[in-house]
Amino acid sequence: MTSPRIGVCLAGGGITGAMYEVGVLAALEAFFEDFVPDVVVGAASGACVATALAGGIPAERLYRALLDPSDDFFPLERQHLLRVDLRELRRVARSAFGAFRRSAGAVTSRPLAVDVWAEVDRFFDSLPAGVLTTDAFEQFFYEVLTRRGIPKTFAEMPRRLLLVANDLDVGERVVFGTGADLEEVPVAKAVCASLATPLLFAPVRIDGRDLIAGGVGEAGHVDVAVEQGCELVLVVNAMVPLRLDPSAASVPTGHGQRTRVRDKGLLWVYNQAWRLVTEARLQKGLASYAAEHPKVRLELLEPDRDDATMFLHSPMNFAARRALLEDGFVSTTRRLRAEGSPLRTHLVQAGLTPR
Repeated sequence: MTSPRIGVCLAGGGITGAMYEVGVLAALEAFFEDFVPDVVVGAASGACVATALAGGIPAERLYRALLDPSDDFFPLERQHLLRVDLRELRRVARSAFGAFRRSAGAVTSRPLAVDVWAEVDRFFDSLPAGVLTTDAFEQFFYEVLTRRGIPKTFAEMPRRLLLVANDLDVGERVVFGTGADLEEVPVAKAVCASLATPLLFAPVRIDGRDLIAGGVGEAGHVDVAVEQGCELVLVVNAMVPLRLDPSAASVPTGHGQRTRVRDKGLLWVYNQAWRLVTEARLQKGLASYAAEHPKVRLELLEPDRDDATMFLHSPMNFAARRALLEDGFVSTTRRLRAEGSPLRTHLVQAGLTPR
């Protein structure tokens, strides 16, 4: 009797989410002698971790590298991500000039009948599709794959790798690593498409299609792993809403410790709103999928909402990075050791051997 195929879905959540995912995976490898998932699905920043795992890099190696500031295994720097998209700025300049010409024409031809707000609306369409470009990160990630001996194509991966993005114009999910055309896309390019978060990064153009970040999806993309024959799927999601203690100054800001999310400004207000929507949709989607596919076993691994305040710190902060990694590792280990742990039971039934 063959063991059930195991799939892992990594839902991303920025650099901090990727850190948490590494901690979770490292705990699974440390607890079991033979934790090797058959299929790895990555979305958003989870695409980076998924690529390393599918490429044969142990999560424990990533864990040690990220804990040690002097380890250059994955030497990511701000400049690899914070690069202004000059092509998009040129598009903005052209479209804004066109909007100005049309607005000027309307004013001169019908000066008394001009709708001021309608003319202002013209310029909203000239806003950039994204501020930053993924070009520098693509080159950096390609060089990392080369140095670490990780295959650069989906076909060469020792484990099945699937990366998720969304087609901006069609409004549909795209899964790299499936189908002849999508399997031929270089892994580094597919990773960039998967992590191109709207507002921050401009869409990534691949074969005439504009692609944006995959996100967590309705059910953490478990269907992608199940379609590959997986019967046990672990979903790792770091995007849980924060639960703060109003009586404690636990919110780090550039102007001191504060008590509320709003003290972090509009980006974190949006981030918390996105977390609320994402978590509710994920929980509902997984419950629905489990009911429709009773033979598939699903396990959701998430940080505790009370501990999620660590996500408020800058991911470039070493202390915050260490906290994220250790929380993923410790919380997962505690869950595996708990009496009657469904997670441990399912993995043992899948043929894994605890140390």
